[in-house]
Amino acid sequence: MSDQVRVRFAPSPTGALHVGGVRTALYNYLLAKKLGGKMLLRIEDTDQTRFVEGAEDYIIEALSWIGITIDEGVGVGGPHAPYRQSERKAMYMDYAMQLINSGKAYYAFDSSEELDAMRQTFESQGSAFQYNAATRGRLKNSLTISEEETQAKIAAGEPFVIRLKVPAKEEVRFKDIIRDWVHVHSSTMDDKVLMKSDGMPTYHLANVVDDHLMEISHVIRGEEWLPSAPLHVLLYRAFGWEDTMPQFAHLPLLLKPEGNGKLSKRDADLGGFPVFPLEWKNPDGSIAKGFREEGYLNDAVVNFLAFLGWNPGTEQELFSMEELVEAFTLERINKAGAKFDINKAKWFNQQYLKLRSDETLATEYLPNFELDKALKIVHLFKERVTFPQEITKEAEALFVAPTTYDEAVVASKWNDDAKNGITAFKDALPALDNFVADEIKHVMNDELQKLGIKMGKVMQALRVATTGAGAGPDLMLSMEIIGKEAVITRLEKALAVM
Repeated sequence: MSDQVRVRFAPSPTGALHVGGVRTALYNYLLAKKLGGKMLLRIEDTDQTRFVEGAEDYIIEALSWIGITIDEGVGVGGPHAPYRQSERKAMYMDYAMQLINSGKAYYAFDSSEELDAMRQTFESQGSAFQYNAATRGRLKNSLTISEEETQAKIAAGEPFVIRLKVPAKEEVRFKDIIRDWVHVHSSTMDDKVLMKSDGMPTYHLANVVDDHLMEISHVIRGEEWLPSAPLHVLLYRAFGWEDTMPQFAHLPLLLKPEGNGKLSKRDADLGGFPVFPLEWKNPDGSIAKGFREEGYLNDAVVNFLAFLGWNPGTEQELFSMEELVEAFTLERINKAGAKFDINKAKWFNQQYLKLRSDETLATEYLPNFELDKALKIVHLFKERVTFPQEITKEAEALFVAPTTYDEAVVASKWNDDAKNGITAFKDALPALDNFVADEIKHVMNDELQKLGIKMGKVMQALRVATTGAGAGPDLMLSMEIIGKEAVITRLEKALAVM
């Protein structure tokens, strides 16, 4: 076993990747980078009935967008290939047979009808049925029938599963990095199926075998897998791999915004926010929102997700990926679930939008404008918006003359002083050769001084006459971007209609 830290993200290709999965991948990545280790991507597709076309490509693209670099695995390759469990199918039976031969597992031939009947019998007596040490002796398996009969059934093609023989009276304990010691008594556990009747392994067998063969040092996964961990510990023991068993860390749940219950896609649909990193087209043709397409920047999403269950122990809130790597430890992950506050995600997006250079935003979001004008637009709106596409929307509004005017401002500010000041300002503009914000403001000041009118008496009325709105970004810079002729035309119209 290598001493190197080796972590894995092992999603199933069953649809879009939920942000809970993205957070799991992120925490794995941060630990690997912090400790100089490797990040693996394994696709756990043993349940072929739930396979969704395109899901694997989606996972790879989502991780790439977030900024998670895969060192080994699907899409990259490596010494433990293949990294899709469906392509490793043949070897899992070998490991299941190893457990059969060592007496740690057994064949079970019970049909689903027989198991249903047993379940109903138990329920009629007021108890729940478990296939375990207490009941296995009354069921149809290789522990209750002879070796000859067992082999005859297999040779005849009778369907069977392979179950783990869970010890009858044993305490299973392991130390979770986040939750400390976990204790479970084996009497509460059932003899889980390891190999299904279709010859495919269950998640439990494939997961443990692959983690062992791929030399995984830390298994960092969601809290929903905590009930399976004692079973996995028993599997490591059964194989004789307990000394190289990975350390476990079970992450807290992502909770609904109001805090009661696990975050779901339905919550997102009702709240109008995304829970997927990228947009996903559902089989019915509907579109599930993605953070990327909604205008969230990837570094804002990373920062937001990192803080859902972890904190650095300082007042700092904005972290680059490199800073997160430096600050991250599993010990600072909380046990309690983390509320999914979309307003906090928007706040992070605002902060990162402000940090983006004007040149980057102008080039990416305003490609149809001359660079000089695009830079002015970005500078004008960058501090006022949450999403970059709002810059595009605001920019377009600058070049469409208003057809309506803010009624409240017109009622309170459109008076003789305003009309006289705006008229004088409009009449002075044709002589202004250098139509830039500072010069425009200078002309405005000069004309108002001549009339003895204070700037505050006119500015809001001037804004309404120019843009139709009672509030907005720097008015002089807005006028510079709109252009001299258009500004004069707009002022003439406002003076005529109001």
